[in-house]
Amino acid sequence: MQANAQSMPRNAFGYRNFRLFQTARFILTIAIQMQAIAVGWHIYELTHSALHLGFVGLVQFLPAIILALITGHTADRFDRQKILVCTMSGISVCCTMLAALTQFANASLPAMYFVLCILGTIRAFTGPASHALLPQLVPPERFGNALALGSSTWQIATVLGPSLGGLIYGSAGGALTVYIIAAVLACGAALLMTRVNPEPVPLETRAISWETVFAGIRYIWSEKIILGAMSLDLFAVLLGGSVALLPIYASDILHVGPYGLGILRSAPAAGAAVMAIILAAYPIVNHAGLKMFAGVATFGMCTLVFGLSKNFGLSLAALFVLGAADMISVVVRGLLVQGATPSAMRGRVSAVSLVFISASNELGEFESGLTASWFGTVPAVVIGGAGTLIVVAIWLVLFTNLRNANNIGHMRVN
Repeated sequence: MQANAQSMPRNAFGYRNFRLFQTARFILTIAIQMQAIAVGWHIYELTHSALHLGFVGLVQFLPAIILALITGHTADRFDRQKILVCTMSGISVCCTMLAALTQFANASLPAMYFVLCILGTIRAFTGPASHALLPQLVPPERFGNALALGSSTWQIATVLGPSLGGLIYGSAGGALTVYIIAAVLACGAALLMTRVNPEPVPLETRAISWETVFAGIRYIWSEKIILGAMSLDLFAVLLGGSVALLPIYASDILHVGPYGLGILRSAPAAGAAVMAIILAAYPIVNHAGLKMFAGVATFGMCTLVFGLSKNFGLSLAALFVLGAADMISVVVRGLLVQGATPSAMRGRVSAVSLVFISASNELGEFESGLTASWFGTVPAVVIGGAGTLIVVAIWLVLFTNLRNANNIGHMRVN
């Protein structure tokens, strides 16, 4: 990487390794999002059950929490680029297995959950390695820009992926074609990742012990501002997440079919992508903590609007703003976790962070499905949105250091 500031590219995309990494990540994300749309619609067609949609999130979350200490330690001890090549290849295999299962409709449901559990296991290793690798691709001076651009790239992929998945599902009349295309895309991402040549950094060399394994947890617990940011996102999205119930909204409430489901699922990512682009151009500099709290509160209010809406346009608008608001907390949390953590244990800290994220997303899907099976779909989403607002109020009191956080946009990578 260039050391001369005068010759340094103005943004992270000026670095070849970053471009290759983001291209591979972009393609992989599209594949994962397409697969997620196909799985959600397919399982709802088979079961017409909110609870079964919740199980989709649960079986993918359990590996993340069970293996969190192992996956983080792996990312700190072994070559992160090689880990990603292996996991991207594994995701391609899982999509191929899902494609094969579509040929056995009567026996596919338990087997689909089994494959999704394998997929969750693979993604548990993917996340820490990916997060820990990013600072090795650009100089420290460009890390904040790289984080924002990486978020933009990822969000654009999460806009395109569900839309493509829903369109192909509807056009092809089933999930088979979606799974095959997703498998090919994931394989292509793995091939691209083999060309990435990251900057060498110190890795964990001490013998494996309880001390090295639990280092990430101890670090987060000692840094209360990081703990506050991660736990705020965990409980807010855990309660306010409604992604698992989108197939029900698309089918039974808004009546827009699988393509409409793809658009609904893309809307939060579209809002997040727009906000990420804005934050790349105008980074968060002052009052970062308060802006994070405002973003999470807006997330909760938009969840309430979406839950009560029976109009497709209003539902899309609520999800768009919801995604934009969530991106603010994503960027603040990312700068805290990746920007301030020593390189040698960045994988372990990222692994714990990703458990929080997985809990808020995949476990949140299970919570939504379970609550909807008890109270009904609309009450479940409304209760979740109200719960998010309550969490914001409590965290404002409990984590005053996060509320008062100011200049984290200028943190430098260790």
